[in-house]
Amino acid sequence: MTELPTGATASVVSAKGVGRRYGPTVALHDVSLTVRPGESHALVGRNGAGKSTLVSLITGLSKPDTGTIEFGGEPAPPISQREAWRSRVACVYQYSTVIPHLTVAENLFLNRQSGGKFAISWKKLRSQSRELLDSWGVEVDVDTPAGELSVEDRQFVEIARALSYGARFIVLDEPTAQLDRQAIERLFVRMRDLQAAGVTFLFISHHLHEVYDVCQAVTVLRDARHVVTAPVSELSRAELVDAMTGEQGGLIVADAASREKLAEDSAAAVTVDSLSGDSFENVSFQLRRGEVLGFAGSNASGKHQLAETVYGLRKPSAGTVSVGGKTLEPGDVLAAMRAGIGCVPRDRHHQGLVLGLSIADNATMSILDRLGPGGIASPAARTKVATKAVADYGIVTAGPNEPVSSLSGGNQQKVVLARSLASDPNVLVLINPTAGVDVKSKQALLAVVDRVRAEGKAVVIVSDELDDLRLSDRVLVMRAGEVVAEHQAGWSDGDLVADIEGVELHD
Repeated sequence: MTELPTGATASVVSAKGVGRRYGPTVALHDVSLTVRPGESHALVGRNGAGKSTLVSLITGLSKPDTGTIEFGGEPAPPISQREAWRSRVACVYQYSTVIPHLTVAENLFLNRQSGGKFAISWKKLRSQSRELLDSWGVEVDVDTPAGELSVEDRQFVEIARALSYGARFIVLDEPTAQLDRQAIERLFVRMRDLQAAGVTFLFISHHLHEVYDVCQAVTVLRDARHVVTAPVSELSRAELVDAMTGEQGGLIVADAASREKLAEDSAAAVTVDSLSGDSFENVSFQLRRGEVLGFAGSNASGKHQLAETVYGLRKPSAGTVSVGGKTLEPGDVLAAMRAGIGCVPRDRHHQGLVLGLSIADNATMSILDRLGPGGIASPAARTKVATKAVADYGIVTAGPNEPVSSLSGGNQQKVVLARSLASDPNVLVLINPTAGVDVKSKQALLAVVDRVRAEGKAVVIVSDELDDLRLSDRVLVMRAGEVVAEHQAGWSDGDLVADIEGVELHD
């Protein structure tokens, strides 16, 4: 772990007693944050704790109602002076802000291209871009369309773009959420290199082990208030979780090894036979009612594409998926739903929710045909179903007609789960079900999964999180598009990770 620079006393950014309200909602109350030069400072807290609001204040996207913000001891510029803010701070978000159809060079110097009044000097633009990327050790082709880059490379391009404005303070908002283990480690290596070159980071993550891997200090927010700021080395993991939740103890997961084994004669719910498709080949497995089957592997393993093919989001190139003995029409989501498959997709913002609609609208999308003639459901019918979902899944909200866009990440994911279970499916496919949610929301989501398993439903969990996979009776490990190992409940972290990474633990 990188040590704090000796003698560093001046702050890169200092927020003192800042507060922010949105109508009657207190989003932040009397919060202070100080980030020292050259450190990686973690900002953690449950969904809804106030992290996003604080980031909006220190990046100039909104103005505090109370308190002050300073950079290097000088007052923050007025909100209207965007260039002044860009020279002081930048934020790299979980979801990329690059423009996919523009090249890397065009993204780096968007609206800052060199050339005459009506022309762009493409040669100079490429040269400047290559010089910028080389100076920060970013190895991508400047002529590549940004949409063709990996998630990892897009993040490095965004960091380089921020540095090109002169900012030496970068906010990384959930940067590892879409990266596999190897890409995460490469990100951390680059962060350490940039720290050594004088760059300071505010690091936001729900993966607390990452705080200990790459950060020197941590600030915890809870219920819109500051709880603690401390050197990472002086705060144990249990203490960190306690500070986030206000309760003692960390994540409690029902490990499949501790429950009674499934009866051998349990009926088959899903049969996948020699299935091949985008990024995977010749995968076969059978899933029984009341069984949880996990899939582990890197982001490049093909596990996500396999799950999406089972649900009909992708069309296979070969093989079949059968539910209850009936072969499904390939690449047909409606056929999968009619056959009794529900799904929590991996990207809740683009695949699982319509953010401009209410909780009631989102939670009832899959059952409109049951709520009214021709799929036209009355507001009262939708509200009734959604009110029950709010209670059943512990969705924290002002009411079922609140827009899902106003909910925290954990509560949004609960709405997605409620929608997927509204039709009472026999099979539930979960893809990264707890990504980007806090400890207690994660525990609540996994408890629902365990409950539906106990009701006799078959569950597929595809996840990068080992805790998600502990619910599984079996975990299949995928690597390079193939199933390479199977682990029964009770597996050890070391053995599972070794198979994911393709290394031998036991020579």
